[in-house]
Amino acid sequence: MKYAHVLAHVRQTLWSIAPEKWHELLSVLAFRAAGHEFTADEIKARLGDSGGETPRQSSQGAVAVIPIRGVLANRMSGMAESSGGASAEQIGAKVAHAAADPDIKTIVYDIDSPGGTVPGIQELAAQMFALRGVKKQVAQVNDLAASAAYWLASQCDEIVSIPSGTTGSIGVFAAHEDLSKALDNEGIKVTLISAGKYKTSGNPFEPLSDEERAVIQARVDDAYGQFVKDVARGRGVTPAAVRGGMGEGRALSAKDAKAVGLIDRIATMDETLARVTGRARVGGMLAEGAADDLVAGVDPKSREGLDWQQAALDESGESDIRRRRMGVL
Repeated sequence: MKYAHVLAHVRQTLWSIAPEKWHELLSVLAFRAAGHEFTADEIKARLGDSGGETPRQSSQGAVAVIPIRGVLANRMSGMAESSGGASAEQIGAKVAHAAADPDIKTIVYDIDSPGGTVPGIQELAAQMFALRGVKKQVAQVNDLAASAAYWLASQCDEIVSIPSGTTGSIGVFAAHEDLSKALDNEGIKVTLISAGKYKTSGNPFEPLSDEERAVIQARVDDAYGQFVKDVARGRGVTPAAVRGGMGEGRALSAKDAKAVGLIDRIATMDETLARVTGRARVGGMLAEGAADDLVAGVDPKSREGLDWQQAALDESGESDIRRRRMGVL
């Protein structure tokens, strides 16, 4: 039954997500709402993401690497199992930890996300932009940064895409499901009894009125306007340039994305880490010493903290491995 409630939420909220991923998400949730089950491997195969794996945080030298993967939402809760996504709250907590650590000079966001819901993204984007001039931030498209994921990437000092990456899809949409005809065919009539003039506006048991459509369109336009404003701020261009010259809602290949200013350069994650740590690459891998790191999982239910080792480079270039305890908010 919980999936029916999640499905209703999905259909009522504002989305900034690659449309094809949204349709996949709906199909998975509808399947679960009908009482069917997917194995973990089937969910991964359908959605092409982490399948709900807890995000991991690592550091390379004085560089913190924060993954942004899967469908994004303010809070994931029941959606995590089906979407394999991440929450703005969890990402924001990792950003805050990295921002508070004086040894970390650069944050690299490892992004592979089709975007997600609008709620929570504006606030996380503001948190990331506030670090401009405090920490260097690099968004690594690895291999998808679409919609809400690009909203976040655009707040960084630099956006880099792997050669086969896809970037953009700047836009917002909402969906209304009209079940009235289907219910009529089944001989079912739903009567809503409510108080408050607009309490049942946009319900799925009748077609949208012109007034209700206008209200939803206004919400979409407002969210899109904020998206455009934030991208313009982050990329140092005008809102008009974002609306008309950055794909107009399309996701672009790395080459095309660079041509229109969606990204700054094309490079692999390994190449980006080599550049920001100042270490050479040997045979396609980071040179010894540049990849000193310890990866630790983050348990969102725990408030006791996170133990991790940070490889911070001292002035001589040697690795100084230190224990740190960082609280999870």
